Amino acid sequence: MFSSFFPRPGLFFLSALIWTTICTLGWYLGGDQIGTLFGLAPPVPDAAPVIGLGYFITPDFLAFYIYAGLAFTLFAASWMILAPHPWQWWSIAGSALIVFSDYYSVQVSVALNDWRRPFFDAVQDALDGKGTVTTGDLFRLIIIFAEIALVWMVIYVATRFFTSHYVFRWRTAMNDHYLSRWPDVRRIEGAAQRVQEDTMRFASIVEDLGISMLDSIMTLFAFLPVLAALSVYVSELPVVGVIAEPLLVAAVTWSLFGTLLLAVAGIRLPGLNFLNQRVEAAYRKELVYGEDDETRADPMTVRELFGNVRRNYFRLYFHYAYFNIFRGLYIQADNIFAYVILIPTIVAGKITFGILQQILTAFGQVSSSFQYLVNSWTTIIELLSIHKRLRAFEAQFEGRAQSAIEKMPVGAE
Repeated sequence: MFSSFFPRPGLFFLSALIWTTICTLGWYLGGDQIGTLFGLAPPVPDAAPVIGLGYFITPDFLAFYIYAGLAFTLFAASWMILAPHPWQWWSIAGSALIVFSDYYSVQVSVALNDWRRPFFDAVQDALDGKGTVTTGDLFRLIIIFAEIALVWMVIYVATRFFTSHYVFRWRTAMNDHYLSRWPDVRRIEGAAQRVQEDTMRFASIVEDLGISMLDSIMTLFAFLPVLAALSVYVSELPVVGVIAEPLLVAAVTWSLFGTLLLAVAGIRLPGLNFLNQRVEAAYRKELVYGEDDETRADPMTVRELFGNVRRNYFRLYFHYAYFNIFRGLYIQADNIFAYVILIPTIVAGKITFGILQQILTAFGQVSSSFQYLVNSWTTIIELLSIHKRLRAFEAQFEGRAQSAIEKMPVGAE
């Protein structure tokens, strides 16, 4: 699954994580000054945000992308030179480009969040009847929103288009790897399904799940500083009282609680999905044999195989029932959680309507990013079951030992 597309996958992903950590620390420990080497003005602490397209050409913004571009180029070039791979332009350079462009898309969301304060403050002033806001002021802010949104749309479409091609190349690499071993592979039960259907589903889910995971990580990088800055407007939290960075602490604590809750509630689902594919495959295989051989697919055998399918599905329904109870309760509570923690601040009148909108948006972005597992758990379960099947498939033709669940006889679950 991975070695066909990435060079030395274990080391590659570990080095990517280490390099990202080093570069992130480097940025906050002085890397933000790199723009001065290219003639850009040094960063100004606590500078007022630039509203509109000018945000994308500020010295701080350009300095970050110079720094990130150099970091990505150095990482990609090192791997291409030290561990060349047939798919390296897609797996290494392509991965760097996707991360690079996805973070740009998230920065557009930050620009939109900066726009919310002046717009909603203007709306509040207009509704108060103070007469200080004209229709021209509101239309001007709407046009600024449209300009920023257009940038987001262009980046979003281009990134998704490239990602689709990237993932299909990954599927192509897996397909070529399995077909190169076809004389050995073809004798394995369900080989055709593993090579065609599972690689197709693996690629499709990785595209959807990978994009959402990358968006979540990039959103955290972009919005955590925003939420920390907005914490100055919130002096205390209900029950907890006065703490440092209250919005940040609340978002992280609430999101980790939801993640752990859903992880515990759904811990059995990946294995059950894997077993479900096994009983379905056994039932389908017997029916296929029955098309050409009248001695196969007799009523008793087929009824027994379908009984295995029925038993496993009913077991899945039971476990999904209580999982969905916990998931539903958490999601509904999440809809009002930000308002609950802001009640003391709202009642005290310490923030304007524009700041409230900024806080709600930034809080929602950070909490939803931390809740990646909560929002994607069902899809993750499906991907894990596919991963188990492909691992078992590869273990068979590579002569590796299989896990206990993979060796379990069908129907003995």
